[in-house]
Amino acid sequence: MENIQWLEEVTKRKESILEDLFRQLRIPSVREDDKATEDAPVGPGPKAALEDFMAMAKEDGFTTKQYGPWAGRVEFGEGEELLGILGHLDVVPVGTGWETDPFEPQIIDEKIYARGSSDDKGPTIAAYHAIKLLLELGVKFNKRIHLIIGTDEESGWQCMDHYFAEAEMPDFGFSPDGNFPIINGEKGNVSAIITQSDQTKVEGDYHLVSLNAGLRANMVPQDCDAVVQGADLETLAEAFDSFVKEHPNHLKGSYEIESDQITFHLVGKAAHGSTPHVGVNAATHLSQFLVNYTFDQQDANHLVQMLSHQLYEGFDGSGIGVNHTHDVMGELSMNVGVVNYQDRKGMDINVNFRYPEGTNPERIHEGMQKALTEYSLSIEMGEAKEPHYVPADDPMVETLLQVYENQTGEKGYEKTIGGGTYGRLMPRGVAYGALFPNSTDTMHQANEFFSVSDLLRCTAIYAEAIYRLTR
Repeated sequence: MENIQWLEEVTKRKESILEDLFRQLRIPSVREDDKATEDAPVGPGPKAALEDFMAMAKEDGFTTKQYGPWAGRVEFGEGEELLGILGHLDVVPVGTGWETDPFEPQIIDEKIYARGSSDDKGPTIAAYHAIKLLLELGVKFNKRIHLIIGTDEESGWQCMDHYFAEAEMPDFGFSPDGNFPIINGEKGNVSAIITQSDQTKVEGDYHLVSLNAGLRANMVPQDCDAVVQGADLETLAEAFDSFVKEHPNHLKGSYEIESDQITFHLVGKAAHGSTPHVGVNAATHLSQFLVNYTFDQQDANHLVQMLSHQLYEGFDGSGIGVNHTHDVMGELSMNVGVVNYQDRKGMDINVNFRYPEGTNPERIHEGMQKALTEYSLSIEMGEAKEPHYVPADDPMVETLLQVYENQTGEKGYEKTIGGGTYGRLMPRGVAYGALFPNSTDTMHQANEFFSVSDLLRCTAIYAEAIYRLTR
């Protein structure tokens, strides 16, 4: 068994891997709370994806167990210790800007285009086929292995709450939902909800009817719409055109004038909320334009001032006094994920933070209150996920890095990210792939893709990793 040509064996099974992946990618497994029922608590899509995955595993002869509509597992091997591999089938909302049908996968230039192709259906299918490969090769395991599948990773992780309320926690393991060589450190994750409804009338040239941007806290808002009422809207439109032309490389804009109001639409670039610097936040950028004008509502003026000053571009949180850097885990990051404003109702803003060891939600809250005191806001902190770290000299980490080096010829090294993965649920849990250092990261973006070569390479790595971890 020591001389297995892992990538060669995976390549022989390429068509089967693609077939199973495509059947999953065709299921629109976005969380839809408005369609939630008792039998489908996060909507019909995630439930359908889970049931299809479990059916696939049963068709292949695996022992499976499902935990209601929330989670399921594929189990094999024997022994006292338990290795966990945790993936998820839910996906983020589609958003705008797609050039293909996001739920009808296509291979273009050897890239698989579909929502969920890289996050996280592609990597999860890769881990599943790594297991199939080992069994087909007749490998015997001295540990038990659970491939655990969730349906709510992109939102509240309720699936894992339900699963681990009943199921055994793995002794160690990984989630195929990040980057190679390894992610053995994950920052904490918490959102601050900013609200204000100050209907005080003030002197202003315009009236802000609404401003809306963002789909989820863990996504950089690609689109922002604002409706403004007032006189001389043509002049305002010309100024907006000039503003967009000043940023030709990363902004697109349009407007519609109807009677006494104008609707602005600004398009930036979506990105994962843990890497806000990679995206272009349409909400904060549109506020950079709107802040040049005055509005007849106090809360509207506060909204655009705050978004265009303290919350604009300061991805390390320095604009609101919450920046912090850790020697190993790096610096705090901030993403203005969701912005909703409606006249007579006020503002509701979700600002998401990924924070390293050495700071905490209480300090973030305190810093925000001091920095934003002029606006008389209400700031509430949501439920937090604490920072997580598995030392580089842990035997599992050493094994996974060695496998990466075996397969790629590249040096393995430890890494900390701002994103959160299921790896942090296990005391000795990490994220392991599936994106390589030279891969293009399109997670949470329009035209998400996963290259065919990366799919095959990560399957080979997972196969060898599971083999080495169960010797």
